[in-house]
Amino acid sequence: MPSSVSLKPALDAIGHQIDSRFERLLCVPDDPRARLYQAMRHAIIGGGKRMRPLLVVASCDLFHVDRERAFRVALAIEAVHVYSLVHDDLPCMDDDDLRRGKPTVHRAFDEATAVLTGDSLFAIAFELLADEATHEDPFVRAELCLELARASGPAGMAGGQAMDLAAEGAQFDLPTTTRLQQLKTGALIGFSCEAGAIMGKVGQGPRMKLRGYARDLGLAFQIADDLLDVQGDPEAAGKALRKDEAMGKSTFVSLLGVERARAQAELLIDQAIHHLQGFGAEADLLRAIARFAIERDH
Repeated sequence: MPSSVSLKPALDAIGHQIDSRFERLLCVPDDPRARLYQAMRHAIIGGGKRMRPLLVVASCDLFHVDRERAFRVALAIEAVHVYSLVHDDLPCMDDDDLRRGKPTVHRAFDEATAVLTGDSLFAIAFELLADEATHEDPFVRAELCLELARASGPAGMAGGQAMDLAAEGAQFDLPTTTRLQQLKTGALIGFSCEAGAIMGKVGQGPRMKLRGYARDLGLAFQIADDLLDVQGDPEAAGKALRKDEAMGKSTFVSLLGVERARAQAELLIDQAIHHLQGFGAEADLLRAIARFAIERDH
């Protein structure tokens, strides 16, 4: 069904909230760590779609989780996401010069500082989740930490990044490419969607719906990224495009072609929204996020 939610105001609002909270969290100390904090602020404040924090807040809203607590989890997922970008941009990995419309951390600072920036953001994420301010129930805090660790590590994002590196010297088929993206992109999206259910202490029924929504959304989001990589505007994207094609990596577009890839993304979004059946207007933001995933220009 059509959603009455306009996503742009929601994205603008979440971006402002995330930036203001990181401004307070990452105050630059008057000691030799100042450069590290400046680099963290460069990486995480300003720019970015803030899709994962918005998914956290939207999923928490389904179960009436306090907004301030929800934002702590949103900060944690964004810290992990940005840590992955900082490391992914390094010369030993993708060797990118531009991220979110500004120089990558290793270009603006140096490689050692970029490594420590990623390390620090990753640690801050778990510090946020483990703090009693996030939830009074220690079992909830423990589950948040466990699920984010799983989504971030070799069975999740890092495993997907390893597959992505291996893809530079191999031709992956569609199932392998799908698995790569389910790990590299989909795992953190999955955590973002299920975080609300964890915070709300709800049963497996709602969780299964959110997992299905996240699985289809994550793949559609990546297909849209692949389409933007071959058809998008580098200025709008805020980063270099067409690198996968230049390196001969298999993508959804190279395997399916533009039209079939776009049709598959649309099908996945329809499926993602279908998983939200049983939820009412409280899930309209999640429905709007799904549509945005394939309508965006960056």
